[in-house]
Amino acid sequence: MKILKRPLVGLLLGLVCVSAFAEDKLGSRDNPVKIFFTPSVDQNTIATNSVSFLKFMEKETGYYFKSGIPSNYVAVVEAFGSNRADVAVMNSFGYLLANAKFGAEAKLKALRHGKDYYAGAIYVSEKSGIKTLKDLNGKKFAFTDASSTSGYLYPLKIFNDEKIKLANTMFAIKHDNVITMIYQGQVDGGAAFYSEGFDGKIKDARERVLTQFPDVEKKVKVLKITDKIPNDPFVFRKGMDPAMTNKIIAALMKYIGTPEGKKVFTDIYAIDGIVPATNKDYDSLRAVIKAANVDVGALVK
Repeated sequence: MKILKRPLVGLLLGLVCVSAFAEDKLGSRDNPVKIFFTPSVDQNTIATNSVSFLKFMEKETGYYFKSGIPSNYVAVVEAFGSNRADVAVMNSFGYLLANAKFGAEAKLKALRHGKDYYAGAIYVSEKSGIKTLKDLNGKKFAFTDASSTSGYLYPLKIFNDEKIKLANTMFAIKHDNVITMIYQGQVDGGAAFYSEGFDGKIKDARERVLTQFPDVEKKVKVLKITDKIPNDPFVFRKGMDPAMTNKIIAALMKYIGTPEGKKVFTDIYAIDGIVPATNKDYDSLRAVIKAANVDVGALVK
């Protein structure tokens, strides 16, 4: 009897281990696919609008999903390093950090108004009397975030190229905060994202405060537009099963192709479509970072 018990116990333990492993497999209830959202807008806006998205993804793929909304850009990057993020909608510079440090890969790229690029802009107060870049010498200025392409890196390159010396700088964290600070006279100028308007309506960072400040287009002016920036990527963690990755990509594209999906991602990130992307699509951004002489390691810290 003793001889028979040992194989039986071993078999039972093996079945328990296999069962536990199956439960912990990525996409299971106990180990859902974790999708992180870069907090470029209010966290409540992201949380509220992402509910129907996650339900659609679960129904379409058969996987379980969970969303995460860290407090800043770099926290999304670090989430890839600790396996807390499997997929993320990131800002372009944050992606370069995640790719360089943790091997994360861009698989999709956002479309806004049918374009796969956008820009940054230097905005100034109409009351400031600033007419040229040189006029910004010695002025107060608000950037968005240290890892923001449109709200820091591309404008910084302009200032370096033009040898502009700002007197006082700060980070406002969000694009709408930058515009608000300029509007209220807290700073003379600021940097935030820019997209070309159409149908007689602005589509840049000022649009985000139109409800609060209906005359913002008159009070906050665009002084300089940066070079083109590749749109935000949808990024996947290194080592994810290719079959799972492809299934998630197909579901993402299907969702954003629906009226509900388009509305949800328009409300969150002003995204109205997505297209395939590769790591090489972001080489132009790498060149700008190099030219701006930014310490990437310091930004990660």
